Amino acid sequence: MRIRSLLLACFFVGALPAGAADHAPRVSVVNLSDISVPDRPYDENADANAAVANAFTKARAERKRVMIDLGGNWCGDCRVLAGIMELPEVRTFLDAHYVVVSVDVGRFNRNLQIPARFGITKRLEGVPSVLIADPNGKLIDADHIAALADARSMTPQAIADWLAQWAS
Repeated sequence: MRIRSLLLACFFVGALPAGAADHAPRVSVVNLSDISVPDRPYDENADANAAVANAFTKARAERKRVMIDLGGNWCGDCRVLAGIMELPEVRTFLDAHYVVVSVDVGRFNRNLQIPARFGITKRLEGVPSVLIADPNGKLIDADHIAALADARSMTPQAIADWLAQWAS
C-alpha cells in the first residue's frame, strides 16, 4: 500500500521517469469529420535537412524521441494526421514525448534523403510515413512507418494510440 501511495504521489507531481505512467491521450473527438483538417501542413519550401538536424539536437537536449512525419499537402491521409496531431490533448502528449518535424516529400520526389538516412531507399509505401527515432538517430518503428498511410479509415483515438505506443 505504501508503494502504491508513493507511486501515485510521484505521478501527480510528475516525478516518474518518462514513459513510466504515460498512456495515449484520450481524444476529445470520435469522428474524423469533427476535426479541423489543415490545407497545407507541410512547408514545401522548408530546408528538410536543417529541420531534421535541429529536431535531433533538440531531442538529445530534451531526452525525447524524434517523430518525422513524411507527407504531402495533396494527401488526404497526411492532412488528417496533421489535424489529429493539432488536437490540444494530442499536441500536449506529443510535445511531452517527441520533437516533431514534418517533411514534405512532394509526390514521392522531394526530400527522400531523409528516409534514406534511415536505410529507407525504396519508394515509400504510402504517406503519411512516420519515422520514430531515438535522439541518436536509431529508427524505432522500422517495420511500421506506413501504418498511418490510411489515416482516413482510422478513428482519431486509434491514431493517438498508435502515436503513443512509440513514446519514450
